Amino acid sequence: QVQLVESGGGLVQAGGSLRLSCAASGGTFSIIAMGWYRQAPGKQRDLVARMISGGSTNYADSVKGRFTISRDNAKNTVSLQMNSLKPEDTAVYYCHANIDITGYEYAYWGQGTQVTVSS
Repeated sequence: QVQLVESGGGLVQAGGSLRLSCAASGGTFSIIAMGWYRQAPGKQRDLVARMISGGSTNYADSVKGRFTISRDNAKNTVSLQMNSLKPEDTAVYYCHANIDITGYEYAYWGQGTQVTVSS
């Protein structure tokens, strides 16, 4: 069973930085895409940043120029460097992966990690 294990997150003042990391493990698989979503209280879960296996990326407009997603394909990890954080970035951040297992595509979520930005 594939698992996504997240690390990072926490409390930071506005203007500060945090780095989130997520590692996929369990069985034999190939990663199609990995990325991060976030969900603030009372709001829907939205895409923050995503990287497809070829290297192309997508960012939410609200984080462009501040957040950078990166992947280590050899280690099946994805990281999100978050700079110039704002209070509105406060949310639970979830790692997400689209994974190919023997020709079938599956979607997995991490357990979520809290990011709180104080003003």
